[in-house]
Amino acid sequence: MVVCGLACWRCRWLLPLLLGLAIIMGIIALAGRGWLESESEPYVHQASLWDSCTRSQGDLNWSCESLMDYGWGRAAAATYLVGFVILVICFALAVIAFSIEILRFNFVRGIGGLLFVVAAFQIIGLVIYPVKFTEEIPLTGDNMFSWAYGFGWASTVVAIGCAFFFCCLPNWEDEVLGNIKPTYYYSSPERAPYLN
Repeated sequence: MVVCGLACWRCRWLLPLLLGLAIIMGIIALAGRGWLESESEPYVHQASLWDSCTRSQGDLNWSCESLMDYGWGRAAAATYLVGFVILVICFALAVIAFSIEILRFNFVRGIGGLLFVVAAFQIIGLVIYPVKFTEEIPLTGDNMFSWAYGFGWASTVVAIGCAFFFCCLPNWEDEVLGNIKPTYYYSSPERAPYLN
């Protein structure tokens, strides 16, 4: 049976694994066409981070307009993309940090700080997009921000969680490295005089 507590050195790969999961969700958000979709039939609107597509009822072909023609579209895409690139860099740094036998805990805290920067950039992009999209793009029918937009938020939430763990990990340096001697507690009252 494998027990994975805080002092388990094998468990050091959990944080880079979570960062890898955040990267996968970020890729889905960047490539997905489900940032905004029609909520019910007829499905006449579909948008991604990069473009907005519409079609008339009964038509099978989508007519797409690039969101990069708008300043807010470029800003939303740029901030989310910058956050994603920094997230990939943090993942590479985390793999390097946890591969070294002597873990550099100040280095780990720096990764946590960078992850807060990732979260800030991604949140800016995820807030600019719906606010300006609903203001400047004409919408018909009932629309909802959909699955790809949700993956963008999920990636950001995982990055924030990992940032807290990376920043707090140096506080438990001795536990992680196994440098603490076990403490034994004796419960027998007869043995208490012999412990002095």
